[in-house]
Amino acid sequence: MRKITSFLLFFIFSFSILLGEEKKFTLLNTSDEHSTLAPIPLTDYVKNIANPTLGGFARLATKVKQIRHEKGDEPVVLLSSGDIMGGSPFAWLILENKSFEIEIMQKIGYQAMTIGNHEFDYGPDGLSNYLSRAGYENSQPNMDILIANLNIPDTLHLKKIKLLPYKIYTLSNGIRLGVFGIQGAASFKLAPSAGDVTLFDQFEIGKKTVEQMRKEGADVVVLLSHSGIEEDKQMAQKIQGIDIILGGHDHIKTPQPIIENNTIIVHPSYYLQYVGQLNLSFDTETKKVKLLNDELKKEYLQILDDKVEEDSTIASIIQSATSELNQFINQYSGGQLNNISENIINLGFEVKKDADYKETTIGNFVTDAMRIVGSKVTKDKVDIAIQGNGVIRADIITGTLDSTKGKFALYDLLTVVGLGKGPDNSAGYPMVSCYLTEKEIFNLLEVTAMLSQVYGDMFFLQFSGLKYTYDPGKAMWLKIPFINTPIPANKAIKSVFLYTGEGIQDNSNNYIELHREGKRLFHVVTDYYVAQFLPMVGKVLPKLEIKFKDKNQKVLTLEEAVVLQENGSEYKIWQAIATYAKELNQMPPSYKSTQNRIVKEEGIPYKVWSYTLIAIIIGAIIFLIRKFLKRKTSH
Repeated sequence: MRKITSFLLFFIFSFSILLGEEKKFTLLNTSDEHSTLAPIPLTDYVKNIANPTLGGFARLATKVKQIRHEKGDEPVVLLSSGDIMGGSPFAWLILENKSFEIEIMQKIGYQAMTIGNHEFDYGPDGLSNYLSRAGYENSQPNMDILIANLNIPDTLHLKKIKLLPYKIYTLSNGIRLGVFGIQGAASFKLAPSAGDVTLFDQFEIGKKTVEQMRKEGADVVVLLSHSGIEEDKQMAQKIQGIDIILGGHDHIKTPQPIIENNTIIVHPSYYLQYVGQLNLSFDTETKKVKLLNDELKKEYLQILDDKVEEDSTIASIIQSATSELNQFINQYSGGQLNNISENIINLGFEVKKDADYKETTIGNFVTDAMRIVGSKVTKDKVDIAIQGNGVIRADIITGTLDSTKGKFALYDLLTVVGLGKGPDNSAGYPMVSCYLTEKEIFNLLEVTAMLSQVYGDMFFLQFSGLKYTYDPGKAMWLKIPFINTPIPANKAIKSVFLYTGEGIQDNSNNYIELHREGKRLFHVVTDYYVAQFLPMVGKVLPKLEIKFKDKNQKVLTLEEAVVLQENGSEYKIWQAIATYAKELNQMPPSYKSTQNRIVKEEGIPYKVWSYTLIAIIIGAIIFLIRKFLKRKTSH
């Protein structure tokens, strides 16, 4: 009997190996956390009371613990697709030698993360110092940083940081999980502070990395991608062997995974509003990965709302970070601002970005603040203020609770324009002040009409102090396929009028017309980020040259154009917005709707004529070739 039992067990074991075995595992992922340590909007964040806020690392910690408990012995792997910093005021503490984001992620138990474009907000040295403080220079913490296509020169301190191209993790059930990181080309274009760091081709490196991991025995291959959904699809199409892409960058969420060339693609939204959850199985015989969420009736995105309790350990760390942020804001503002939770302005309506490639009420509010407060700070009337859509990161939305209705917290306002740093290495993009001629103002408007079509809404500019009419179809003759390079026409701007009134720009008659070739000088303010891009265009396209000048027409460097306070520190855009809001006290009705500052009047696009001409030329060439060949054969 014992022999028969042993034989049956041996037979069953052998048969299971022959048929293969389904091993289950779970992947959890977040992306674009952007230093949002606490739930948002902070205006509505009231502990122990039901509220509509989302996110926060303390809630995430609890949710991850719950899922790990539910799964028991089944492996659960937590990963991030990058942009863990930048955007929230908490990111400002990075420049105060703190690394709260990554230290919290280590405590929660992330297995790995990749690097996004905002990791370079404070330059390569800022990133290396941040990671060094978190233990990545002299040791290897329990969370890996995976990035395969960064080209880091040997001269940079970042080269000493322990960044891995990929890693193969052996899970508790024996699955060998290969994970690698990629930053996409479109993402990296939005990292002007990356300095000498460049990218290797993501598709070439991706292909080699997948092949290498497969050679080393990876059963399942996961890509942590900070590239955006379109480049993720391209990666899936061009590279065989990627089972799962956990993506980020463009702040979208996929309630259902996208399946592209048998690759599962998931984006979990941003600011820790959700954590992505993929319940999976791996068949050891077929080597296939299978999604189990529908079978298990599990959502692909788990919401982090007020029903998720906060982990007390992580909440305590966030409270320490809050105290440090309050102290920093108080010191930098000279005591004008004290607490990120304080009400900064009373609202009766929302001021927000409700459309791309258009004037918005939030754009009007931000640029009016820059123009009006900029006049006081520079002690010289500002004619025009400029801000890019890519730097305006949030809306102004009233609280919804009985205790918060009509209010808006300082933290949420600072998040609107919280990115970057200045040359002095302090938090936030500084205000830049210069003088431009009428011709250069036309050039600037032509630049935004063209670049926003080539590189997206992030390059669309909002204005205070002028109004203009334009035809986007006349910005360029055509865009050269494959290399995404425009052939400019410089005929998009039809008319420009300068506001000559005081205070908030309105629809009065206080306007004068500007002329395309005019030489009059006007005082312009923008922020350091936008100011980096504007002169660059003129270097490539001399007809659109823009040179920063003082009122005496002396050419200024970008650093010379930075606005300084009386104490010598840089004057930040976030200070201008906060000062403006506090002085207003109540949001003016002017911001209920847009004011026709930017008017689009479309005719027949120049590209229609360009492609028609190209077609005629190609047709003529074909005709002449055929005629030549016919004549040759007749002889």
